[in-house]
Amino acid sequence: MQSASGIQGCVCIFATSLMNMFTGIIEFVGTLTHIERTGAGAELAVDIGPLSEDCHIGDSICSNGICLTVTTLTGNIATYAASPETLVRTCMGGWRVSTDINCERALAVGSRLGGHIVSGHVDGIGRLQRRQPQNQHEVFTFQLPSDKSVKVVEKGSVAIDGISLTTFDCRGNCFSIAVIPHTLGETTLGRLQAGQPVNMEQDPIGRWVESLLPHQR
Repeated sequence: MQSASGIQGCVCIFATSLMNMFTGIIEFVGTLTHIERTGAGAELAVDIGPLSEDCHIGDSICSNGICLTVTTLTGNIATYAASPETLVRTCMGGWRVSTDINCERALAVGSRLGGHIVSGHVDGIGRLQRRQPQNQHEVFTFQLPSDKSVKVVEKGSVAIDGISLTTFDCRGNCFSIAVIPHTLGETTLGRLQAGQPVNMEQDPIGRWVESLLPHQR
């Protein structure tokens, strides 16, 4: 069993490692205006709308769950450079001009943590299995990445395309989320169709705890 000091060390490491932090509360759905492969990486531009008013070169914006650094800013258009690792580990390789992008600026010190702690470091690519209307909301069922890079727990938190969501009915390699009308209208979830891939990030605290626990065989 992991010692209490080990868990405390995990919390300290986690807290000091967060250079940028997000909450999974989407501020604006932007639009991809340009994407171009540059060797094994890519350069892209996103219309971030009103977020540009308080944005500067070097700032981080979580874009469909991916932490990206603004390299230039012209009007509402922010440009980013993506590494080969980002293209491999996320859905970005499938993005096209006019793709909708969930955008969130990094959390400012003293701000409310409305969702959960999101690092913007995507763990793997999942897939929407189905969506079912239920009264005033919809239930989305997702399939986890086959490489087991994302783990979820009942009533835990997960970021899907950068959106903070609560899990339930976690069985096998699938889990469900209940989505209220506000979230359907203010994020890309309202447009998501069965079979489409999504960026997934498990709870970062859980990731750190898992790294300190003995591996189960």
